[in-house]
Amino acid sequence: RNYYGGNWASFSFSGLLSWIKENQQKADITDECEDWRKLILENEDVISLTNKDKTIEHVEDFCFADQDSAEDVEEAGALPKLPVFGASGAEGVAQESEKECPRMESALPEAESREPEKAPGTEPASAVEGNDVEITSENGSSQSTALGESTPESGGAEAAPSETSAQEPKKITYSQIVREGRRFNIDLVSKLLYSRGLLIDLLIKSNVSRYAEFKNATRILAFREGKVEQVPCSRADVFNSRQLAMVEKRMLMKFLTFCLDYEQHPDEYKDYESSTFAEFLRTRKLTPSLQHFILHSIAMVSETDCSTLEGLQATKKFLQCLGRYGNTPFLFPLYGQGEIPQCFCRLCAVFGGIYCLRHSVRCLVVDKESGRCKAIVDHFGQRISANYFIVEDSYLSESVCTNVCYRQISRAVLITDQSVLNTDSEQQISILTVPPVGPGKPAVCVIELCSSTMTCMKDTYLVHLTCPSTKTAREDLEPVVQKLFNLNMEKETENEEVGKPTVLWAVYFNMRDSSGIDKNSYNGLPSNVYVCSGPDAALGNDCAVKQAETIFQEMFPTEEFCPPPPNPEDIIYDEDETAPEEAGFSNSSETKPGSSTEESSSGGSTALKKEDNEE
Repeated sequence: RNYYGGNWASFSFSGLLSWIKENQQKADITDECEDWRKLILENEDVISLTNKDKTIEHVEDFCFADQDSAEDVEEAGALPKLPVFGASGAEGVAQESEKECPRMESALPEAESREPEKAPGTEPASAVEGNDVEITSENGSSQSTALGESTPESGGAEAAPSETSAQEPKKITYSQIVREGRRFNIDLVSKLLYSRGLLIDLLIKSNVSRYAEFKNATRILAFREGKVEQVPCSRADVFNSRQLAMVEKRMLMKFLTFCLDYEQHPDEYKDYESSTFAEFLRTRKLTPSLQHFILHSIAMVSETDCSTLEGLQATKKFLQCLGRYGNTPFLFPLYGQGEIPQCFCRLCAVFGGIYCLRHSVRCLVVDKESGRCKAIVDHFGQRISANYFIVEDSYLSESVCTNVCYRQISRAVLITDQSVLNTDSEQQISILTVPPVGPGKPAVCVIELCSSTMTCMKDTYLVHLTCPSTKTAREDLEPVVQKLFNLNMEKETENEEVGKPTVLWAVYFNMRDSSGIDKNSYNGLPSNVYVCSGPDAALGNDCAVKQAETIFQEMFPTEEFCPPPPNPEDIIYDEDETAPEEAGFSNSSETKPGSSTEESSSGGSTALKKEDNEE
C-alpha cells in the first residue's frame, strides 16, 4: 500500500476517492522482477502470498450534493507528491480518482490551512498532568478535574434541543467538499477509546500518547419511537434530565448503582444467568424507556444474543469509564482513528524502526529441514532475512486460509449538513445505537463527528455507521440511513420529517473481520510466522491490544510489552551513533490543516500523560 495503517487508516476526501477507485477496480499488482523464483534454493519451500487485497468488498459511493461545477474545482492547500508519514495525508500519494470525484492539487499557500509543525518531544498546549485532566481551549479558558470526577464538556450535562430550528443549514455543494478536502480525515474503521480501556492504558504507559490529542465524546444518544433522544448516564445527567420523571430517575440510579458492584449481590441475578440481558431488565421494575436506554445506549449489547452476565459486565465497564476525562466514557483522537497506528509508528521510528511503503512481498521462504521461515522475497526480487515474521491476514493466499471462516463488517460513511440532534452547541461528538430495524437484522452503531475533531470541514458532520454484516453494507445500513437522514437535497417532501439532516455524500463497503481466528486454522504456517487480524466490529480497541501483546510475548517471553521509553536526555550514544531526532524523525511527522477559530473555540482537546512517579 502507499499509506500507513492498512484498514485502520484515515484519508482526506481525495485520498478516500482514490481508495474507492482502487477497491472498485481491484487491479493486479505486477511483478517488477519476474524471475524471483531463481532466488529459492533446493532445500527451501515457498509459501506464496496474495497480490490482491480481498478484505474490502461491495464498495458503492453516492453524491447527493449539487455537483454541476465540481469538475474544475481544485483542492485547496494540497501538497506536492512527497512521501508522507501516515494515511491521513493520503492525498500526497493517492492515484488519480474518478472524473466525477477528481483528486485535485493546487499551489495555493498552505499557511492558512495548516498548523505549525510541532518539534519532536514538545508537549501539546493541553496535557494531563499526574491525576489532573486539564482541558484548555484555544481561547485560553481551562478547567481542571481529578481523574474519576466528571468533567462537563461544552453543551453541559444535557444540552437542551434548540427550540428555534435555528437557521437553516448552509447549502454545501460537492465542489466545496472537494475544495476543503484536506479538512476531512475519514476513518475506514469507526471506533472510540474507552477512557479506562486497554488502549488508553497502553498509550499512557508507552508514552505514545505524546503524539496524539483527544476529545471527549460529548453525548450518548438513543433512537426510540422514531426520534433521537439524549441519554442521561452520569449522576449529574440523570438528575438534570428533563425527559425522565422523578420516579424513573430513582429507578435508573438504583439499577446503575447495583451494576457497579453486581458481583457482590449474586442473589440478584443468579436465577437469570441463562436468560438474556433484556429479559433480566424486564424483571427489574424498569420502565420501557429505561430498559431501552440501558440495553442500547449504556450496555450497547444485542437484545437477543447477550446473556445477563455479559450485559452486567458491559454496563459496569461503561459506568467505570465515566468521569475520567469527561462526562461520557469515550475519547476520540483528533484527526481520526488512523492517528493511533501512526503514533506507534512514530515512536518506533525514533528508535530505529523502518517502514517501506509501496513495497510488495511475493512469498515466504521456508527451510525444509527446520520448518521455520527464513526470509521473504519482495517484488524487486530482493531477499530479506529475519528471525520472526508478522503477517496481516489479508496477505495470506486462499490455499493457506481454506479452513478459515471470516465474518464481515458493514460500514457506511456519510457527510451531512447538520447533526442528528440539534442543540445550542454545534460542536458535538455523539454515539447512537439504532436497534435492529427488523428480524435477523443487527443493531447499528452510529458515531457522529463535528468539525472540531478535525475530521470534516466547517458546517458539515462526518457520520460513521457500523454493524456486523448480514448482506452487503448498503442493504444492511441504508434502512437506518433513511430513518435518520434525508437523501434528497431538495426541500423535504411531505413524507419526510422536517429537520432531518441531509446526506451530501455517502460510501458503503464491507470489511473483513478476521479477529478471533486461531493460528492453527491456517494451513502450513511455520512456527515463527505470526498472523494479526484487521479491525474487529467492536466499539473499543481491546481486541487489537490483546492480540499485539500476545504475539509479542510469544516471540519475547522475557521482555516487557511496550515499556516506557527512556527520556532522550537519559540516552547515552556511542560516538558513531546518531540521535534518533538527527536520523530524520523530526521531519517525519505530518502536519495537519489547522482549525478555524469557530471550530476550536467550542472546547479544547485533551492530551494523555502519565505521572512522573508512575512505574
